[in-house]
Amino acid sequence: MPATIRDVARACGVHISTVSRTFSAPHLVNPETRGRVLACAEHLGYRPNKAARALITGRTHNIGLMVADIANPFFPPLIKAAESQARHRDYHIFVTDTNEDPSVEEELVHALAKQVDGVLLCSPRMSNSLIEQLSREVPLVVINRQVTGLPAVVMDVGQGARLAIEHLTGLGHREIALLSGPRGSWTSREIRRAAGAAARAAEATLTVLGPNPPTEDGGQSMADQVRRAEVTAVLAYNDLMAIGLIEGLDALGIRVPQDISVVGIDDISLSRLTRPKLTTVATPTAAAGRTAVDMLLQHGDDRRTTAQVTLQTELVIRDSTSPGPHCPAGPGSTATAALEGVAS
Repeated sequence: MPATIRDVARACGVHISTVSRTFSAPHLVNPETRGRVLACAEHLGYRPNKAARALITGRTHNIGLMVADIANPFFPPLIKAAESQARHRDYHIFVTDTNEDPSVEEELVHALAKQVDGVLLCSPRMSNSLIEQLSREVPLVVINRQVTGLPAVVMDVGQGARLAIEHLTGLGHREIALLSGPRGSWTSREIRRAAGAAARAAEATLTVLGPNPPTEDGGQSMADQVRRAEVTAVLAYNDLMAIGLIEGLDALGIRVPQDISVVGIDDISLSRLTRPKLTTVATPTAAAGRTAVDMLLQHGDDRRTTAQVTLQTELVIRDSTSPGPHCPAGPGSTATAALEGVAS
Protein backbone atom coordinates (compact mmCIF):
# COMPACT_ATOMS: atom_id res chain seq x y z
CA MET A 1 0.00 0.00 0.00
CA PRO A 2 1.49 3.41 -0.97
CA ALA A 3 2.66 5.69 1.83
CA THR A 4 0.32 8.55 2.74
CA ILE A 5 0.90 12.06 4.03
CA ARG A 6 -0.12 10.76 7.49
CA ASP A 7 2.62 8.13 7.34
CA VAL A 8 5.23 10.79 6.59
CA ALA A 9 3.95 13.09 9.37
CA ARG A 10 4.00 10.22 11.88
CA ALA A 11 7.53 9.15 10.88
CA CYS A 12 8.86 12.71 11.14
CA GLY A 13 6.97 13.63 14.30
CA VAL A 14 5.34 16.67 12.68
CA HIS A 15 1.79 17.75 11.88
CA ILE A 16 0.22 16.79 8.54
CA SER A 17 0.03 20.48 7.60
CA THR A 18 3.83 20.74 7.91
CA VAL A 19 4.27 17.91 5.41
CA SER A 20 1.75 19.57 3.10
CA ARG A 21 3.58 22.92 3.25
CA THR A 22 6.91 21.20 2.60
CA PHE A 23 5.63 20.22 -0.84
CA SER A 24 3.29 23.12 -1.62
CA ALA A 25 5.15 26.09 -0.07
CA PRO A 26 8.64 24.89 0.98
CA HIS A 27 9.85 28.46 1.65
CA LEU A 28 7.44 28.58 4.62
CA VAL A 29 9.02 25.56 6.34
CA ASN A 30 12.12 25.66 8.53
CA PRO A 31 15.02 24.30 6.39
CA GLU A 32 15.93 21.65 8.99
CA THR A 33 12.33 20.45 9.27
CA ARG A 34 11.91 20.56 5.50
CA GLY A 35 14.99 18.39 5.02
CA ARG A 36 13.73 15.87 7.57
CA VAL A 37 10.30 15.66 5.93
CA LEU A 38 11.78 15.21 2.46
CA ALA A 39 14.12 12.49 3.73
CA CYS A 40 11.23 10.63 5.39
CA ALA A 41 9.10 10.98 2.26
CA GLU A 42 11.92 9.58 0.12
CA HIS A 43 12.47 6.68 2.52
CA LEU A 44 8.78 5.79 2.61
CA GLY A 45 8.33 6.27 -1.15
CA TYR A 46 5.71 8.97 -0.65
CA ARG A 47 4.67 11.03 -3.69
CA PRO A 48 2.35 14.00 -3.16
CA ASN A 49 -0.95 14.05 -5.00
CA LYS A 50 -0.47 16.83 -7.53
CA ALA A 51 -4.18 17.22 -8.17
CA ALA A 52 -4.82 17.77 -4.46
CA ARG A 53 -1.84 20.08 -4.22
CA ALA A 54 -3.20 22.12 -7.13
CA LEU A 55 -6.47 22.64 -5.24
CA ILE A 56 -4.53 24.04 -2.28
CA THR A 57 -1.93 26.13 -4.10
CA GLY A 58 -3.83 27.06 -7.23
CA ARG A 59 -0.91 25.72 -9.30
CA THR A 60 -1.14 22.76 -11.65
CA HIS A 61 2.64 22.44 -12.21
CA ASN A 62 1.86 22.10 -15.90
CA ILE A 63 2.99 24.38 -18.75
CA GLY A 64 1.56 24.60 -22.25
CA LEU A 65 3.94 24.89 -25.21
CA MET A 66 2.41 25.80 -28.57
CA VAL A 67 4.47 25.41 -31.75
CA ALA A 68 3.53 26.36 -35.30
CA ASP A 69 4.49 23.03 -36.90
CA ILE A 70 5.80 20.13 -34.84
CA ALA A 71 7.01 18.40 -38.03
CA ASN A 72 9.45 21.26 -38.70
CA PRO A 73 12.93 20.16 -37.48
CA PHE A 74 13.40 23.64 -35.99
CA PHE A 75 11.04 22.85 -33.10
CA PRO A 76 12.12 19.49 -31.57
CA PRO A 77 15.35 20.81 -29.97
CA LEU A 78 13.34 23.67 -28.43
CA ILE A 79 10.62 21.29 -27.18
CA LYS A 80 13.17 18.86 -25.74
CA ALA A 81 15.08 21.61 -23.92
CA ALA A 82 11.89 23.19 -22.55
CA GLU A 83 10.62 19.81 -21.35
CA SER A 84 13.92 19.02 -19.62
CA GLN A 85 14.04 22.42 -17.92
CA ALA A 86 10.42 22.15 -16.80
CA ARG A 87 10.98 18.68 -15.35
CA HIS A 88 14.01 20.01 -13.49
CA ARG A 89 11.70 22.61 -11.94
CA ASP A 90 9.09 19.92 -11.09
CA TYR A 91 6.78 20.94 -13.94
CA HIS A 92 5.42 19.09 -16.95
CA ILE A 93 4.98 20.29 -20.53
CA PHE A 94 1.87 19.89 -22.68
CA VAL A 95 2.92 20.32 -26.33
CA THR A 96 0.38 21.38 -28.96
CA ASP A 97 0.72 21.86 -32.73
CA THR A 98 -1.19 24.75 -34.31
CA ASN A 99 -0.41 23.97 -37.98
CA GLU A 100 0.39 27.65 -38.63
CA ASP A 101 -3.28 28.50 -37.98
CA PRO A 102 -4.05 31.53 -35.74
CA SER A 103 -7.61 30.34 -35.07
CA VAL A 104 -6.24 27.04 -33.75
CA GLU A 105 -3.80 28.99 -31.55
CA GLU A 106 -6.64 30.93 -29.95
CA GLU A 107 -8.71 27.79 -29.45
CA LEU A 108 -5.80 25.96 -27.79
CA VAL A 109 -4.96 28.82 -25.41
CA HIS A 110 -8.58 28.83 -24.21
CA ALA A 111 -8.49 25.04 -23.81
CA LEU A 112 -5.21 25.05 -21.88
CA ALA A 113 -5.91 28.05 -19.66
CA LYS A 114 -7.49 26.08 -16.80
CA GLN A 115 -5.07 23.16 -17.06
CA VAL A 116 -1.72 24.93 -16.92
CA ASP A 117 0.08 27.65 -14.98
CA GLY A 118 1.13 29.42 -18.17
CA VAL A 119 1.63 29.01 -21.91
CA LEU A 120 4.71 29.41 -24.10
CA LEU A 121 3.72 30.70 -27.55
CA CYS A 122 6.42 29.82 -30.08
CA SER A 123 6.29 31.82 -33.33
CA PRO A 124 2.54 32.52 -33.01
CA ARG A 125 0.55 33.78 -36.01
CA MET A 126 -2.18 35.54 -33.99
CA SER A 127 -2.46 39.30 -33.97
CA ASN A 128 -0.77 41.25 -31.18
CA SER A 129 -4.14 42.48 -29.89
CA LEU A 130 -5.46 38.93 -29.57
CA ILE A 131 -2.30 37.74 -27.81
CA GLU A 132 -2.60 40.65 -25.37
CA GLN A 133 -6.24 39.74 -24.74
CA LEU A 134 -5.39 36.08 -24.10
CA SER A 135 -2.64 37.08 -21.66
CA ARG A 136 -5.38 38.32 -19.33
CA GLU A 137 -6.72 34.77 -19.21
CA VAL A 138 -3.45 32.92 -18.59
CA PRO A 139 0.22 34.01 -18.18
CA LEU A 140 2.03 33.97 -21.53
CA VAL A 141 5.65 34.07 -22.65
CA VAL A 142 6.23 34.62 -26.36
CA ILE A 143 9.13 32.99 -28.22
CA ASN A 144 10.37 34.53 -31.47
CA ARG A 145 7.88 37.38 -31.39
CA GLN A 146 7.69 40.76 -29.70
CA VAL A 147 4.35 41.82 -28.23
CA THR A 148 4.17 45.07 -26.28
CA GLY A 149 3.68 44.44 -22.58
CA LEU A 150 4.45 40.72 -22.65
CA PRO A 151 7.63 38.83 -21.70
CA ALA A 152 9.50 37.40 -24.68
CA VAL A 153 12.48 35.30 -25.68
CA VAL A 154 13.75 36.43 -29.06
CA MET A 155 16.37 34.81 -31.29
CA ASP A 156 18.03 37.68 -33.13
CA VAL A 157 17.18 36.65 -36.68
CA GLY A 158 17.70 40.24 -37.78
CA GLN A 159 21.35 40.00 -36.84
CA GLY A 160 21.55 36.63 -38.62
CA ALA A 161 19.99 38.02 -41.81
CA ARG A 162 22.45 40.91 -41.79
CA LEU A 163 25.39 38.50 -41.44
CA ALA A 164 24.04 36.37 -44.29
CA ILE A 165 23.66 39.33 -46.67
CA GLU A 166 27.10 40.67 -45.72
CA HIS A 167 28.53 37.22 -46.46
CA LEU A 168 26.89 37.14 -49.90
CA THR A 169 27.84 40.69 -50.85
CA GLY A 170 31.36 40.03 -49.61
CA LEU A 171 31.48 37.16 -52.12
CA GLY A 172 30.58 39.56 -54.91
CA HIS A 173 26.82 38.97 -55.18
CA ARG A 174 24.88 42.13 -56.07
CA GLU A 175 21.54 40.63 -57.19
CA ILE A 176 20.05 38.72 -54.24
CA ALA A 177 16.60 37.22 -53.64
CA LEU A 178 14.91 36.83 -50.28
CA LEU A 179 12.39 34.00 -49.98
CA SER A 180 10.14 35.38 -47.27
CA GLY A 181 8.16 33.29 -44.81
CA PRO A 182 4.43 32.98 -44.09
CA ARG A 183 2.15 35.98 -44.02
CA GLY A 184 1.87 37.49 -40.54
CA SER A 185 5.22 36.09 -39.37
CA TRP A 186 7.12 38.46 -37.07
CA THR A 187 10.34 36.55 -37.83
CA SER A 188 9.85 37.01 -41.57
CA ARG A 189 9.36 40.75 -41.12
CA GLU A 190 12.53 41.00 -39.04
CA ILE A 191 14.53 39.08 -41.64
CA ARG A 192 13.19 41.28 -44.43
CA ARG A 193 13.93 44.50 -42.54
CA ALA A 194 17.51 43.55 -41.66
CA ALA A 195 18.31 41.96 -45.03
CA GLY A 196 17.02 45.03 -46.86
CA ALA A 197 19.14 47.38 -44.77
CA ALA A 198 22.26 45.23 -45.26
CA ALA A 199 21.71 45.02 -49.02
CA ARG A 200 21.30 48.80 -49.30
CA ALA A 201 24.46 49.36 -47.30
CA ALA A 202 26.36 47.14 -49.75
CA GLU A 203 24.71 48.77 -52.80
CA ALA A 204 23.11 45.44 -53.71
CA THR A 205 19.57 44.78 -54.93
CA LEU A 206 17.27 42.61 -52.78
CA THR A 207 14.26 41.06 -54.52
CA VAL A 208 11.62 39.76 -52.10
CA LEU A 209 9.70 36.70 -53.25
CA GLY A 210 6.74 35.64 -51.15
CA PRO A 211 5.07 35.19 -48.73
CA ASN A 212 5.70 31.44 -48.79
CA PRO A 213 4.88 28.35 -46.72
CA PRO A 214 7.91 27.68 -44.45
CA THR A 215 8.36 24.18 -45.83
CA GLU A 216 10.57 22.21 -48.22
CA ASP A 217 7.73 22.20 -50.76
CA GLY A 218 7.41 25.96 -50.34
CA GLY A 219 11.06 26.44 -51.28
CA GLN A 220 10.97 23.95 -54.14
CA SER A 221 7.96 25.66 -55.71
CA MET A 222 9.90 28.96 -55.86
CA ALA A 223 12.75 27.63 -58.01
CA ASP A 224 11.33 28.91 -61.29
CA GLN A 225 10.63 32.37 -59.84
CA VAL A 226 14.20 32.52 -58.54
CA ARG A 227 15.47 31.63 -62.02
CA ARG A 228 13.32 34.32 -63.65
CA ALA A 229 14.47 36.90 -61.08
CA GLU A 230 17.98 36.58 -62.53
CA VAL A 231 19.70 36.67 -59.14
CA THR A 232 22.99 35.05 -58.22
CA ALA A 233 22.23 34.40 -54.53
CA VAL A 234 19.24 33.63 -52.31
CA LEU A 235 18.55 33.99 -48.58
CA ALA A 236 15.65 31.76 -47.51
CA TYR A 237 13.35 32.25 -44.51
CA ASN A 238 14.46 28.92 -43.07
CA ASP A 239 16.57 25.85 -43.85
CA LEU A 240 13.62 23.77 -45.06
CA MET A 241 12.84 26.33 -47.75
CA ALA A 242 16.52 26.60 -48.69
CA ILE A 243 16.83 22.81 -49.04
CA GLY A 244 13.63 22.66 -51.10
CA LEU A 245 14.89 25.48 -53.31
CA ILE A 246 18.15 23.65 -53.98
CA GLU A 247 16.13 20.60 -55.06
CA GLY A 248 13.97 22.73 -57.33
CA LEU A 249 16.95 24.49 -58.89
CA ASP A 250 18.66 21.16 -59.50
CA ALA A 251 15.58 19.96 -61.38
CA LEU A 252 15.93 23.04 -63.62
CA GLY A 253 19.59 22.32 -64.28
CA ILE A 254 20.80 25.18 -62.06
CA ARG A 255 23.76 24.26 -59.88
CA VAL A 256 24.29 25.37 -56.27
CA PRO A 257 26.62 27.09 -55.54
CA GLN A 258 28.23 27.34 -59.01
CA ASP A 259 25.25 29.16 -60.58
CA ILE A 260 23.35 30.42 -57.51
CA SER A 261 24.46 30.62 -53.87
CA VAL A 262 21.86 29.69 -51.23
CA VAL A 263 21.72 30.53 -47.50
CA GLY A 264 19.17 29.25 -44.99
CA ILE A 265 18.27 30.15 -41.42
CA ASP A 266 18.00 27.82 -38.37
CA ASP A 267 20.89 25.32 -38.76
CA ILE A 268 18.65 22.26 -38.44
CA SER A 269 20.46 18.91 -38.47
CA LEU A 270 19.39 18.28 -42.07
CA SER A 271 21.39 21.32 -43.21
CA ARG A 272 24.59 19.41 -42.44
CA LEU A 273 23.48 16.30 -44.32
CA THR A 274 22.37 17.78 -47.64
CA ARG A 275 24.63 18.07 -50.66
CA PRO A 276 25.88 20.70 -50.87
CA LYS A 277 25.99 21.24 -47.12
CA LEU A 278 23.95 24.34 -46.39
CA THR A 279 25.40 27.69 -45.38
CA THR A 280 22.98 28.93 -42.73
CA VAL A 281 22.31 31.12 -39.71
CA ALA A 282 22.38 29.08 -36.49
CA THR A 283 19.59 29.93 -34.04
CA PRO A 284 19.85 28.95 -30.34
CA THR A 285 16.58 27.02 -30.17
CA ALA A 286 17.47 24.88 -27.14
CA ALA A 287 18.56 27.94 -25.15
CA ALA A 288 15.29 29.65 -26.11
CA GLY A 289 13.27 26.72 -24.76
CA ARG A 290 15.10 26.68 -21.42
CA THR A 291 14.99 30.46 -21.04
CA ALA A 292 11.28 30.65 -21.82
CA VAL A 293 10.42 28.08 -19.13
CA ASP A 294 12.47 29.95 -16.52
CA MET A 295 10.91 33.25 -17.55
CA LEU A 296 7.38 31.88 -17.29
CA LEU A 297 7.95 30.39 -13.84
CA GLN A 298 9.71 33.53 -12.63
CA HIS A 299 7.12 35.97 -13.92
CA GLY A 300 3.94 33.88 -13.93
CA ASP A 301 2.53 35.78 -10.97
CA ASP A 302 3.33 39.17 -12.48
CA ARG A 303 1.43 39.49 -15.74
CA ARG A 304 2.56 43.10 -16.10
CA THR A 305 6.19 42.14 -16.68
CA THR A 306 7.77 43.21 -19.97
CA ALA A 307 11.00 41.26 -19.54
CA GLN A 308 12.73 40.34 -22.78
CA VAL A 309 15.76 38.16 -23.49
CA THR A 310 17.53 38.37 -26.86
CA LEU A 311 19.66 35.40 -27.90
CA GLN A 312 22.38 35.89 -30.50
CA THR A 313 22.59 34.06 -33.82
CA GLU A 314 25.67 33.23 -35.88
CA LEU A 315 26.55 32.51 -39.49
CA VAL A 316 27.72 28.97 -40.30
CA ILE A 317 29.51 28.86 -43.65
CA ARG A 318 29.42 25.57 -45.52
CA ASP A 319 29.27 24.57 -49.19
CA SER A 320 26.15 26.19 -50.66
CA THR A 321 27.76 29.62 -51.19
CA SER A 322 30.61 30.59 -53.50
CA PRO A 323 32.02 33.74 -55.16
CA GLY A 324 29.63 35.71 -57.38
CA PRO A 325 30.14 37.68 -60.59
CA HIS A 326 31.47 40.76 -58.81
CA CYS A 327 33.93 38.84 -56.66
CA PRO A 328 37.17 40.64 -55.81
CA ALA A 329 40.10 38.37 -56.61
CA GLY A 330 43.24 37.52 -54.72
CA PRO A 331 44.41 36.76 -51.18
CA GLY A 332 43.04 39.08 -48.53
CA SER A 333 40.06 40.07 -50.69
CA THR A 334 36.57 40.58 -49.31
CA ALA A 335 35.46 37.30 -50.89
CA THR A 336 38.28 35.38 -49.21
CA ALA A 337 37.25 36.84 -45.85
CA ALA A 338 33.61 35.99 -46.53
CA LEU A 339 34.48 32.35 -47.04
CA GLU A 340 36.22 32.12 -43.69
CA GLY A 341 33.47 31.03 -41.31
CA VAL A 342 32.40 28.37 -38.88
CA ALA A 343 32.94 24.97 -40.48
CA SER A 344 30.60 22.08 -39.69
